[in-house]
Amino acid sequence: MTDVADPSWQKPSALDPAVVRRAWRVTEPLHAMIYFVPEAHERYAALGLAEPAGYFASRAAALGPVGPGPVVASFFNFNPDLVARVLPAAWERATPAAVLAARLEAAGTALTRALGDAVHGPEMVEAAELARRAAESATAYPEGRPLFAAHAALPWPEQPHLILWQAQTVLREFRGDGHMAALVLAGLTGLEALVLHAASGEVPVRFLRRTRGWNGEQWADAVERLRGRGLIEGDEPALSDSGRAQRAWIEAATDRLATPAYAVLGADGCARLAELTRPMSRAVVDAGLLNVDNAVPSRADRVASRST
Repeated sequence: MTDVADPSWQKPSALDPAVVRRAWRVTEPLHAMIYFVPEAHERYAALGLAEPAGYFASRAAALGPVGPGPVVASFFNFNPDLVARVLPAAWERATPAAVLAARLEAAGTALTRALGDAVHGPEMVEAAELARRAAESATAYPEGRPLFAAHAALPWPEQPHLILWQAQTVLREFRGDGHMAALVLAGLTGLEALVLHAASGEVPVRFLRRTRGWNGEQWADAVERLRGRGLIEGDEPALSDSGRAQRAWIEAATDRLATPAYAVLGADGCARLAELTRPMSRAVVDAGLLNVDNAVPSRADRVASRST
């Protein structure tokens, strides 16, 4: 049987995955802000979708009026009970088309707030063209990527800053679906993947539990499972050597699985995309569009936090 840890049998990547990772990471704030900005929460609320229903409905709307099953599977690390509380009930209040329109409108308004006249500038036009080329080329690789494929099938907006936002959304879901594949291959559940992420010290436990809907008992059980596998250690759970090795493998696999989308740009195109979007992403951060305090927990999250 092939050893998946040995990359020698794999087709060589068309690009250095580190180049692709840089292009994605630098540009990502231009997409990720949609999960935090008040413009999005307000538009979802206007449709009758209080958080967290707005988040789940807006990200899942490209799939159609789905129930909790496909969302739990494709979002990967949310408590299924949390998802089931809002889906499919959200579709009784708003159609997927209405939710998608609200999301795009919110993205445009928030980006304009952060970037001002730069949304109409030549750098925006060029960045949008590069990102769209990568996003469209990724459609040659839909296998095993349902959330990506659903977003890739959406019509393109006309304004350059919205094209850039949608392209980065498509590329983000392409990368995300690949990341899920790597986590499954590593033998991790969604909750276990969150615990390992927290054990790396990169994201606070409180934020991950609050936004994903897991209570203290569920979290502690996952900690003990991972401790039993030798992936975490210590009273304040931290990655063991084995845990760090597994995390490194997962990230390397994710980077590698993301490279086909960017092959059409080549190394120079990836570098140019990062060069163009770096000041845009910095402006988004400086304007407070990635304020994690605006990630809205559900009522159930707040109850769980008080009771554990």
